[in-house]
Order: sequence, then C-alpha cells, then structure tokens
Amino acid sequence: MELRRVVVTGLGALTPIGNTIQEYWNNLINGVSGAAPITYFDTTHFKTKFACELKNFNVEDFLDRKEARKMDRYAQYAIVSSDEAVKDDHFDFEKLDKDRVGVIWGSGIGGLETFQQEVTDFVNGNGAPKFNPFFIPKMIADIAGGHISIKYGFRGPNFTTVSACASSTNAMIDAFNYIRLGHADVMVTGGSEAAVTIAGMGGFNAMHALSTRNDDPKTASRPMDKDRDGFVLGEGAGALVFEEYEHAVARGATIYCEIGGGGMSADAHHITAPHPEGLGAKNVMINCLRDAGLKPTDVDGVNMHGTSTPLGDIAESKAILHVFGEHAYTMNLNSTKSMTCHLLGAAGAIETISCILSIKHGIVPPTINHFTDDENIDPKLNFTFNKAQKREMKVIMSNTFGFGGHNACVLVKKLDL
Repeated sequence: MELRRVVVTGLGALTPIGNTIQEYWNNLINGVSGAAPITYFDTTHFKTKFACELKNFNVEDFLDRKEARKMDRYAQYAIVSSDEAVKDDHFDFEKLDKDRVGVIWGSGIGGLETFQQEVTDFVNGNGAPKFNPFFIPKMIADIAGGHISIKYGFRGPNFTTVSACASSTNAMIDAFNYIRLGHADVMVTGGSEAAVTIAGMGGFNAMHALSTRNDDPKTASRPMDKDRDGFVLGEGAGALVFEEYEHAVARGATIYCEIGGGGMSADAHHITAPHPEGLGAKNVMINCLRDAGLKPTDVDGVNMHGTSTPLGDIAESKAILHVFGEHAYTMNLNSTKSMTCHLLGAAGAIETISCILSIKHGIVPPTINHFTDDENIDPKLNFTFNKAQKREMKVIMSNTFGFGGHNACVLVKKLDL
C-alpha cells in the first residue's frame, strides 16, 4: 500500500519560558533561561533547590476550578497546550469527522504529585484508607489523552506512550504512522509532565542526575560545556496536530511542515546511563533517516537530546559524528534544554515544535550557557552556542533518549521537499 503523507497543522506550547507558542519562540531565539529557585515546596533539605517551573500560570484561566481539581497538573498542562493547538488548526467542527480524529499523548511519569499527596495523606492519617475517589483517574498516565478526546469528542485511536524522556517523541511517531497507514486522518499528539514535586526532585537527586548549581540556577543547564553537572528538571507540555496531507489541503489548512520520518532503537546497555559510544543514539538516527528516505547530507540540523549530563552529551556527539561524518560540521546542532531545561516525557514535543518553528522562521535557537569547551567533544561541531543563528532550515531531526535505553527520533521537513 502507498503510505499517506502527514503534515503539521496546529501547535500549542506551555513551557518554563513561555505559556504560548509565540512567547515560547520569542524566548527561545533570545536565549532566555527558565531556571529559577523552586516555589512549589520548601527545598531546605534538598540538594537541588531550583528547577524550570511554569511562570504566571493559573489553571483557572483555562479550566473551571472544580474540573481542574479532578486533574493532576500534568493533565491540566495537556488540556491547555492541546487547546492552543486545536484553536491554531481552525477546524470546522461541523464538517470534521470526529471518528477519524485521534489522540496519542506521551508522559514519562503521569500524575506524580497526585500519588505523592494521596500517599502522604494516608501515612499521616489513622490507617483508614480514606483516598480521594479521583486518586486513580488523576494519577494514571493515560488520562491526559482521555481528557483531550472527551473535550472535543475525538473518537479515533486514543492511548498514551510511556518511554521516559522519549515518551512524546514515541507518541508523535505513533500518530504519524497511524495516519499514514490510514487508521486516522487527524491526530492530536505531544506530551506533558509535572514532576517538579517533592518526590520528583528527591528521586532524581538520589540518582545524582540533577545539577546542584544552586548559586547560579540560570546557567546550570549547560549542554556540551566542560563544567556541566547534571540536568535541570522542567515541566510543561507541547501539543501538535498531525493531519493527512490531502485532508489538510482540502479544508485549506495552514501547513507548518511535513513529518518526514521517525526512528526508534534501544541501547540495551544500562537502566540510566547511555551507551558510551552512543550506539543506540546512532541507530535511532540511522533508522529515522531510512524511514524518511533521506541521506545524512540532506539534514540541516539536529535538536539534540543534550541534557547537560557528563556522559550523555559526549555519547550523543559521538553518535552524530558517526552518522553524519564530515557533513556534521556543516550542520546546526543545538540543545534547547539549555533554556527550557528537561521536560522529561514532554521534551520531545516542545523540541520538535522548536524545529518546526526554525523551518518556518529560518532561525536556529541557541545552546546557551556555554563557557568552556569540553576536550571530549569535537570543537569543530557547530552547537549554535549562546546566540541564535539565521539559516534556511529545510530538514531537522529531533533526538530524545530515555531511562531504560529508549531512543526516539523524529524528522521534520519543509513541505516543498
């Protein structure tokens, strides 16, 4: 069978550096850091006292207070970002066949704060199991996609992907495949995460995964820098509307770009550490290029996983050199996590949105907070350090790698290719 083409027709973002697509993009290209001291809880006894929280976000501006209380923050974020994407798409709901519209969402953890709160209340109680009746539906990782479909009446395929920090990229790849295989005409996809909690910060600190640069939070996320000391936890959501090309053209939709392909692989190495030679990262990019039917020399840039961890940045840089060879030196590489920090299961969504907007505007957002070169990373690679660079971008890949050795990569390209 002939595979159908898939395009992007709607975008929504709720991030630590912007609560809308436009605000997010403006702060990306201006190199704004979203890191700051944590306000959600008392960090007195925590090794890391900062994160990338949302700013000036009040859920009651978007949802009825009673309804919002029935959702964990990760689901609230999903509703808000997907609403922006659906509005951006300008659907005629009278004509839209909702049986052919699905939702495939991604979240690495789901309702962590809900779980934390309910268990804390139980432990502090008298032993009676007085749990909130919304405990389970608030906590489970699939509920965000359920809320989105219920809000709009989208009755197509609906599920959630969980692959740690690769979750929303896996969601996008599934959405892409379901459309091109004919199972749906439209998919709302993306991911959300709300792990800036006592359990989230405490858990990642126990693993020694987080930066502890408490004296200077804004420069703590410094991918590829010699003095990087771990990732900075972020929160938020990114939403995209994928649509079959002919369906989009028939209704006169605005098309941002085409989804060229998706790749997946596993490190099969360690539960948290990347393969030292970037084997899984290399394979996932090769698989993505094969799926897209493109050559390495066709690619203009890569939005790297680039978490600012000592091992991960080296392994990914090696993988890029292996896949692209000499062409790697002509590409624009970047890590927008230097600004947004690490949104875990939502990272792939907001970073793919960054790639799409780079294609639209001809600007590559920077990798900020670079001070000292790492002798273990090839200095000839262009990581777009500290300042955005203007360049026509036609093909960009976005990498996401998750605990467990999960790797996912999506390729976006200009429609006229």
